[in-house]
Amino acid sequence: MKHLLRRIGFYLVALWASVTINFFIPRLAPGDPAGNLLARFQGRMNPAAIDALKLQFGITNDPLWVQYFQYLGKALHGDLGTSFTYFPTPVATVMAQEVPWTLALIGISVIISFVLGSLLGVFIAWRRGSFLDSFFPPILTFFSAIPYFWLALILLYVLGYTLNLFPLNGGYSTSVTIGWNGDFILSALEHGILPAFTIVIASISGWMLGMRNAMITTLSEDYVLLAKAKGLSERRVMYAYAARNAILPNVTGFALSLGFVVGGSLLTEIVFSYPGIGFALLQAAQNSDYPLLQGIFLLIALAVLGANFIADLVYVVLDPRVRS
Repeated sequence: MKHLLRRIGFYLVALWASVTINFFIPRLAPGDPAGNLLARFQGRMNPAAIDALKLQFGITNDPLWVQYFQYLGKALHGDLGTSFTYFPTPVATVMAQEVPWTLALIGISVIISFVLGSLLGVFIAWRRGSFLDSFFPPILTFFSAIPYFWLALILLYVLGYTLNLFPLNGGYSTSVTIGWNGDFILSALEHGILPAFTIVIASISGWMLGMRNAMITTLSEDYVLLAKAKGLSERRVMYAYAARNAILPNVTGFALSLGFVVGGSLLTEIVFSYPGIGFALLQAAQNSDYPLLQGIFLLIALAVLGANFIADLVYVVLDPRVRS
C-alpha cells in the first residue's frame, strides 16, 4: 500500500508540473494568433479590428500568473477554451472529433505490434539458432529500417493503387452515413487496415528484438535452469518463468508508446489522408493556437502518466520484488 501511495503522489506532482509547463511554453513562444493574421494581411488591418480579434480569441494583457490560475480553474471544470484554428469550435469538441480516429487506428496497431513482436521474440529466443532465428530478425529489421513514409507510400501504391485491395485515402467512404451502423463501421475498418498494417510492419521488429535479447539473458538465470531440472513442461518454463521476467523492459516501452498514442501519427495521417489528432496538433502549432495546443498536450500528459501508472501496477504483479 505504501508503494502505491508513493506512486500516486509522484504522479500527482508530475501532473501538476505537466500542466504548468503546458501553460507557459506556448506563451513564451513569439507571436499570437492575431499577430499571425495581421502578418497575412501585411499590416493592412485596422488596429481596432486587431483588438476585437484578441478580445474574441480571449487574448488578454493580464499578468501571466493571473492567466495561469484562470487556466487552472477552467481546466478543472473541463473548459479548455475555444480553438483559434477551428474558431468558434471549443477545444473539447475538436479533440472529441479527432481523438477516436487516432485511438482506433494507432492504439490498436500499437497493441497488435507489441503482442505479435513480444510473442515472436519469445519463440525466436527459445528456438535460437533455428530457421525462425535466421529468418525473422533480418527481414523485420529490414522493413523497420525503411523510412516510414517511404514504406507507407510503397504499400499504398502496390496494395491500394496497383492491386486495388484497399482504399487510397480517408477514414471512411463519403457515401455512408456517419454513426454506429454496420455500413459505417465496415467502411472505417476497410480504410484503416492498410495504415494499421503499415504501422505494425514498421514497428514490430523493435518489440521482437527487445524481447528476444531479454529472453536470451533470462534463459541463463538459475531459476530457469532449476525449473527445467524439476521437469516442468516446456510451455510453463517458457511463459511462466522466462517470458514473465523478460517482458518487463518491453512493458515500460509499451506503456510509453500507448501513452503517446493520443498524440497521433502525423505521417500516417498525411500519407493516407486519415483523420486524427496529429494534423490538428500541427495546425495548432502553425497558428499559435494556444488553447488547442494546451488541450492536446494535456491529453498526452494524462495518457502518458496513466499508462505509466498502469505499467507500475503490472510490474507489481509480474515482479514481486518491486513491492519492497
